[in-house]
Amino acid sequence: MQRLRTTPRPDWQKIVESQGFLFHSPDEQPYWDEGVYYRFTSAEIDAVEKASYALNDMCLKAVQHVIDNKLFERFTIPPPFVDYVVSSWERDEFTLYGRFDLAFDGRNPPKLLEYNADTPTSLLEAAVIQWHWMKDMLARPGSKIDQFNSIHERLIEAWRSFKSIYDGTLYFSAMADVVEDHMTVAYLRDTAAQAGMETRYIAVEQIGWDRDRRCFVDEFAQQIGCCFKLYPWEWMVREQFAPNLLEGNTRWLEAPWKMILSNKAILAVLWELFPDSPYLLPAAFDPEPVGPSYVRKPILGREGANVTVTVNGRTTLETEGIYGGPYVYQRLYPLPRFDGQYPVIGSWMVNGYACGMGIREDATPVTGNTSRFVPHVFA
Repeated sequence: MQRLRTTPRPDWQKIVESQGFLFHSPDEQPYWDEGVYYRFTSAEIDAVEKASYALNDMCLKAVQHVIDNKLFERFTIPPPFVDYVVSSWERDEFTLYGRFDLAFDGRNPPKLLEYNADTPTSLLEAAVIQWHWMKDMLARPGSKIDQFNSIHERLIEAWRSFKSIYDGTLYFSAMADVVEDHMTVAYLRDTAAQAGMETRYIAVEQIGWDRDRRCFVDEFAQQIGCCFKLYPWEWMVREQFAPNLLEGNTRWLEAPWKMILSNKAILAVLWELFPDSPYLLPAAFDPEPVGPSYVRKPILGREGANVTVTVNGRTTLETEGIYGGPYVYQRLYPLPRFDGQYPVIGSWMVNGYACGMGIREDATPVTGNTSRFVPHVFA
């Protein structure tokens, strides 16, 4: 595993914008950085892939454990939605994707930091933007350079599978004023269209409820049969319209059972179930079992907000944000450091397949909303 410098492509901004990547430099700060890249060996990529499949298997077993033992309070799932979650799991409702965030130095087994199982972003840049960068910069006839990346193909394959069980109009939704979410949804909608599905976009704010027909509708009063929403379940079940979720028959993607996996409480449950796994870090709902050096995370936090790093009982880093407790405590694991930057690997699962990764790096050990995305290759 190496961090290497390279010269960005001339007019790279126009190139990535032509590929749908309009949020490469928010507030004039670089988010996409092609002045560097990470190079892995084939064995290191195999290690990430193996870890991802093992973690996916453990996560599915953990969901069953939570349901069997009625541990929903740990996840602060509102009581009216418990049966909603359980029914979704028992129906084996379709799941499209998720992203494991891993600490990996190329020598020790990858370690799970958290699982973005409901609304993971950085998808367009992982699936498309870094792939074209590699083709432009490094891939030459006869070159042995490659990239761990079949995300795009797996997404189309997944939608084709979903089309066999749902052949109506598939809505895609995100908040109207969030460019990154809008473009991520636009990309996902394009992959669904390539799979032969009929699609429509609707902003989250435009989704309505028809009181007479008891169903969710679009801005033209057409019933929404199925909707992929880039909008967190933990927000949906706490908003004014939440009771309508239980009455309506709209099918939502990601499925309601992903509320369990998208909650950082799953880290503590995973450790309780699989303490011998080489891919997990000790985690608990209080710091004592974890040790004097740990990371405290809000179980419903996002983008590295409100995270506290404690080393030998002393707080060394605390990020700002809007999230409070409950918290989960995870043993501190030193991230690798290259040229003063800390990389975190996002390993993508699509329809049950480990199929690619993206790397975010930051000058601090906490990956946040402004942490840069950098491409990768392997040889």
